[in-house]
Amino acid sequence: MALLAFHNITKRFGSLTANDDISFSLDKGEVIALLGENGAGKTTLMNILYGHYTADEGYIEVEGQKLPAGQTDAAINAGIGMVHQHFTLAENLTVLENIMLGTESLWSLGQKRAPAKAKLAQMSKDYGLKVDPDARVADLSVGERQRVEILKALYRDARVLILDEPTAVLTPQEADSLFKTLKSLTKEGFAIIFISHKLHEILAISTRVEVLRRGKIVGSIETEKADRKLLAEMMVGRTVERPVLEQMTIGKPVVELDDVSIEDNSKDASGVPKLNQVNLTVHQHEIVGIAGVAGNGQSTLADLLSGLEKPDAGTFTLLGKEVTSASPADIVHRGVGRIPEDRHSSGVVGDMMLWENLISEDLRHAPVSKAGVLIDRKACLERANKLIDAFDIRCEGPEAETKLLSGGNMQKLILARALSPKPDFILANQPVRGLDEGAIAYVHEQLLAARKRGAAIVLISEDLDELFALCDRIAVMYHGALTQSYDAKSLTTAEVGLMMAGTNHLVQAPSDNSIHSETTNSGNEEQPHAN
Repeated sequence: MALLAFHNITKRFGSLTANDDISFSLDKGEVIALLGENGAGKTTLMNILYGHYTADEGYIEVEGQKLPAGQTDAAINAGIGMVHQHFTLAENLTVLENIMLGTESLWSLGQKRAPAKAKLAQMSKDYGLKVDPDARVADLSVGERQRVEILKALYRDARVLILDEPTAVLTPQEADSLFKTLKSLTKEGFAIIFISHKLHEILAISTRVEVLRRGKIVGSIETEKADRKLLAEMMVGRTVERPVLEQMTIGKPVVELDDVSIEDNSKDASGVPKLNQVNLTVHQHEIVGIAGVAGNGQSTLADLLSGLEKPDAGTFTLLGKEVTSASPADIVHRGVGRIPEDRHSSGVVGDMMLWENLISEDLRHAPVSKAGVLIDRKACLERANKLIDAFDIRCEGPEAETKLLSGGNMQKLILARALSPKPDFILANQPVRGLDEGAIAYVHEQLLAARKRGAAIVLISEDLDELFALCDRIAVMYHGALTQSYDAKSLTTAEVGLMMAGTNHLVQAPSDNSIHSETTNSGNEEQPHAN
């Protein structure tokens, strides 16, 4: 008897069928990878399992018992645990308090902390999830917080764990530690559903892969019989080739940061600057990658480069002219294309039409009527149609609401807006986060085409595979400071991982294109890359 079984699950949202007659099962000790394009139906299916949604047709069984639909407490009581990509911990509480939260009756006279602490200590020992029960969550590293999330599910006697993009905010070393933990859990009889867009992780941890496309299961394969190429083809229904970085000769400096610092002036500031004496130079025909665990200053660096922040100290020079004010409009008019970190909250306005979002960053240059007062809607629609075709934005047309787009097509819209003016500098902040293999390849093609044209690009990413595939040089942010940059071909994943954890001492010497050598070269003579 299967530990968990999906039977003919169908879920519709109006005319959209998100899940279409899905059936598969999961046994004890198995790790099932759920793979699919953006909008394939993975999240909807997991929300049905965890009780957030109710299926229109079909049902789920746990050890032969039908799971009550639409009841999260029933899912938890049946042994279903979910570890979300974005942690759901109360930072002001201790580890023990977070784990006990919601497990005792509101009518209890007091918390039973001693037995809870003993149970937690035993679980930590049994599963290799070392954590201090009295530590405040706010003081924990990202990897430690993830251990707490897993322990929280185990404390509630979970037998099936759902892990949604679990390595998105981990260093490579922390990801390796997580995989060891997951393997130890499967030996104890746990079953795991693993959702990730990182194909190498799926190959490393899963026993079987279930592939969804447009709401349907289109394939199932034992992991030992699969490879990255085959999984990518199953996921998108066609052969997917990632573009290859060409060796090019760099040109003039486009962006120069010289000892830039930005102070943290918030009420709960720790006294540590958000940016601490950052130095960076990026040239024409060059992509410089910024690695780092989320929360180490990358967002502040992106805000600086996109005109939302200004330096408290140091200088920011763009195309030979110093930037002294925080003005996104000024940055855009200087020739900067901006691809923001969060496409939903800061990339687009969901309730606006596609054509409106396409002109939103530069209204001064939007087509206007003959009177020169009102925006020329007809001209804007014509321009939008050309961009929809050029960037393969799959939609109902330029007058469709932007919020109806899938994640990949929303990202294509942002690319069209940012890249169509052919900017001299591009800030690409997590440009493929949450995208499927086909969409990733498309975004990478567009960035490399801009590099070839002569643009300078800063690529901020938590995906080391992406950085090594696209970047000429890589630097790492840690606690607001930026390391010197290294030739990407001279680095290893392990070395970048150590720098992400705060260890800056590498055995090798930096490349000739390190920050130090760059800042001594302010002339216009073109230089070859070290790689």
